[in-house]
Amino acid sequence: MYSFSIRPRKVRIYLLNNLNKSNNNLTMATQSTTTTQVPASRQYLAIVLSALLFFFMLTLLTGCYASAKEKEKEAAAPAPAAVQATPVDATIVTPAALKEELEITGSLAANQQVDIVSELTRKIVRVNVREGAIVQKGQLLFELDDADLQAQLEKLRQQEKLAALNEERLKDLVAHEAVVQQDYDQAFTNLKVLQAQVAELQVMIAKTRIRAPFSGQVGIVHVYPGAVVSVNTVLTNIQDNSQVKLDFQVPEKYAQTISAGSEQHFTVSSDTKQYTAKVIAREASLNNNTRTLLVRAISPNPGRVLLPGQSARLQLGLHSNNNALLLSSQALMPSSQGYNVYTVKNNHVQLTPVDIGQRGPYSVEVLHGLSKGDTVVTSNLLRLAPGAAVQFVTLK
Repeated sequence: MYSFSIRPRKVRIYLLNNLNKSNNNLTMATQSTTTTQVPASRQYLAIVLSALLFFFMLTLLTGCYASAKEKEKEAAAPAPAAVQATPVDATIVTPAALKEELEITGSLAANQQVDIVSELTRKIVRVNVREGAIVQKGQLLFELDDADLQAQLEKLRQQEKLAALNEERLKDLVAHEAVVQQDYDQAFTNLKVLQAQVAELQVMIAKTRIRAPFSGQVGIVHVYPGAVVSVNTVLTNIQDNSQVKLDFQVPEKYAQTISAGSEQHFTVSSDTKQYTAKVIAREASLNNNTRTLLVRAISPNPGRVLLPGQSARLQLGLHSNNNALLLSSQALMPSSQGYNVYTVKNNHVQLTPVDIGQRGPYSVEVLHGLSKGDTVVTSNLLRLAPGAAVQFVTLK
């Protein structure tokens, strides 16, 4: 197809020149007709026809020029851009095992714990234990001053010997009817009283020797030799932390799910290791204020890593589901009606409402709204709208 361009300015000049020539020719023809007279009406009609022809040609050429310009613009206009697909990450919904757990906080306590105190008001003469040391049951820890008690004991023992000789002598005389029975009974009673006083004093002396009631670890020692301690003064404390007790409160709703003998897992903030405790007892009733049930478990502590008083986080196993539909938490979009996700069909997304169940650190259980094999978008959610085209970057 041939193309041409017409410039309006040149066209107007060309038409004006032709019109001038026509006028000149007409004038010359009028002047030359000296013998033949042309009527004035015919001259006027010729001029009008020439003017109409000029404007008709001008209009026609101007329209052709505008049409050519429009065609050039249409040819130069860029083609409409193709629809761009949004790159996204997606995952395919598949069934997985899910264990419902309840996270609660508990406290660790020593298996046995006691404050070491003095039963007598006396002076400390010797400390036989180091702070933080491991001691065995019956090991001597502290010694109190017992000099006066030892003197009284020796006095009573001498009196006991004399009373024993007197009782033996009267016993022989009674057998030969040399003395009355009453004299012998009095001597026998005196001997028994002295023996009782000796035993009582020995108990007092024994209390000046403070020993470990059980095997464990000694804490901080609060007294030193020369200090006078009174009754109930705490000298130190001892804890049996070869195994620790774990006390925790279970909400009323789950009180029946925890039974004696079941194993529970817990962690502490001092390390990332997971420990196991065995439930040994439950409180007989719920707490009236908190409506919770006190449960006690025990955990071995061979390296004495767990310290009494630490807080512990428990993961209580409640229910399990081997065919749960799990989804990444990043795929959820909250709304006023609940949660929605973008599902992909034929490389286009659509908004799908879902009902969720148990939440985990990185995943969530989907109860309704999705089926096995559905493809769900997990990234670039803010750039999407229902019906948008997508392109998978990763598909898991």
